[in-house]
Amino acid sequence: MLQRGRTSRLTAAALILFSLLAPVFATQDKKEKKGPPPGTPVLWREHPDPASLDLLAGPGGEEMRPDLSRLTLIKEEKGGYSKKYRVRDGKGRVWVAKVGKEAQPETAVTRLVWAAGYVTEITYLAPRATIEGKGTFENVRFEARPENVERSVAWRWASNPFSGKRELQGLKIMMALVENWDLKDDNNRVLAVSGSNGPELHYVVSDLGATIGKTGGQNGPIAFLRQVKGSRNKPEDYASDKFIEGVEAGRLRFSYDGKNKSLMRDVTVEDAQWLAAILTRLSDKQLEDAFRAANYNGEDVRLLAASVRARIDQLAAVK
Repeated sequence: MLQRGRTSRLTAAALILFSLLAPVFATQDKKEKKGPPPGTPVLWREHPDPASLDLLAGPGGEEMRPDLSRLTLIKEEKGGYSKKYRVRDGKGRVWVAKVGKEAQPETAVTRLVWAAGYVTEITYLAPRATIEGKGTFENVRFEARPENVERSVAWRWASNPFSGKRELQGLKIMMALVENWDLKDDNNRVLAVSGSNGPELHYVVSDLGATIGKTGGQNGPIAFLRQVKGSRNKPEDYASDKFIEGVEAGRLRFSYDGKNKSLMRDVTVEDAQWLAAILTRLSDKQLEDAFRAANYNGEDVRLLAASVRARIDQLAAVK
C-alpha cells in the first residue's frame, strides 16, 4: 500500500512537470516548423592539409581574437548549465562569454572538431577577463556573434540534410571521442552565412561544454524524470574512460552512455576509417595546442593530447 501511494505521488509529480513544460515544447515546435532560411547546407569541408592548421588560434585565427581591453556588458544570457554574458569587446565586436566548468573543454573541443573538417562556432579562452559591472573571472570562453551570421533554428540529429551520409557518421564519432554526453538537439544550431557561391547554412554543434570527462548513467525516481549525466572538464576521467569496446557485424560498439546514445549504433568500420584517415594527419603538437588554447596546465595538456592520440589510434586500428 505504501509503495502504491509513493508511485501515485511520483506519477502525479511527473504529470505536473509535463503540464508546466508543455507550453515550452509547443513554442519550440513552432520555431522548428518555421525552418532555416534558404541556403546550401554545410556540415563538413575537407581541409587540404590538416597538418598545417593552427589549433592554438582555432577556426577564427589570430585576427578574430577578442580585444579584452574593455568588455561592456550587453545582457546576461539565459538558460544552459553555465553562466553566460553577452558582451562587446574593445573593438566593438559582440561575444558570448561563458564562465565555469565548460569554458575550457568547449574551447579545446571546438578546435578538435574543426580540425576534423566540421564547421564550428568561433571560440577563444581568456585566462582572465573583466566584464564591466560583473567582475573579473578566470578561464572565460568567448564565442563570436558576428553581424553577418544569422543564428537560426536547432537541427535534429535524427533528421537533417546529412542523414545517412559519412560526414554525419564522422561527427557522431567525434562526439564519442570527446565524450560529449549531452547530445540533445537544443545544443545544435543552424548558422546562416554568406558563402562565395551564395548563402550557406552551417550545421554546427553549438554547445560542446559537456565534454572532456566521462559519460555517466541515469538518475531519477521514475523513467520520465531520468537524466543522463556525466562529468565535464575532468582530464583524469577522460584519460581513464574507455572509447571503443569492439566491433560487431561491421559496426563499432562505443563505451558511450550519454544522451541519444542510440545514434552510435549504426557507425561502421568504414566510417571510423574515413575519420581516422583525417585525424591521423594531425601532429602531437597540434593536439597539445588545442588544449593549450584552453589554458590547461602543462601536465593536463600532455595527458589530454595523449588520450586523444590513443583514441585516434583505436579508430585507425578497427577492422
